[in-house]
Amino acid sequence: MAFHEVRFPANLSFGSVGGPERRTEVVSLSNGFEERNTPWSQSRRRYDAGVGLRSLDDIGALIDFFEARQGQLHGFRWKDWADYKSCPASATVGMADEFIDVGDGSRTEYQLVKAYASGAASQVRVIRKPVAGTVRVGLQGDELAEGVHFSVDTATGIVAFASPPSINERITAGFEFDVPVRFDTDRIQVSVASFQAGDVPTVPVVEVRL
Repeated sequence: MAFHEVRFPANLSFGSVGGPERRTEVVSLSNGFEERNTPWSQSRRRYDAGVGLRSLDDIGALIDFFEARQGQLHGFRWKDWADYKSCPASATVGMADEFIDVGDGSRTEYQLVKAYASGAASQVRVIRKPVAGTVRVGLQGDELAEGVHFSVDTATGIVAFASPPSINERITAGFEFDVPVRFDTDRIQVSVASFQAGDVPTVPVVEVRL
């Protein structure tokens, strides 16, 4: 599958329904206890792109985008309006939002990540589709300049430093990001009469592993 570095129209994804999905295997034992396990180390997100459609022009834009991706064949970027920043939705992205790693004196490339924490538990998500121009990087509390001290591959989420961070130097970052997805259907069914009556089509979208 090829991946197209193009974002689904953000005005159409606004108002869509969706979020993270987990796969948990639950086995009920004869003594009433349970054993729970998961084959997934990361969650997978699903959305419905049809909910955000508000006009016939929106439907036309959706069909254009769907045809250009050839249905399920090609992946694309999706803005999850509920989770698209390294910081809270009401805050401004800052260079200290996320702890990335510590330098070892030789490595120059580091992967962007986002941590989700609640109580003593946390989950780290790899960020592979940062938004160009939004990535801010800090080193030992000092903000660096993109294009001078570091560069970002927006197709992989890898930050490359011009010179390797020194041993134990703390690397932080802030950014906006998209979710890599594909359509989860090869068919879109639209009735103009039904749409005008308030019945929107279902257009499932699912996150892809990269």
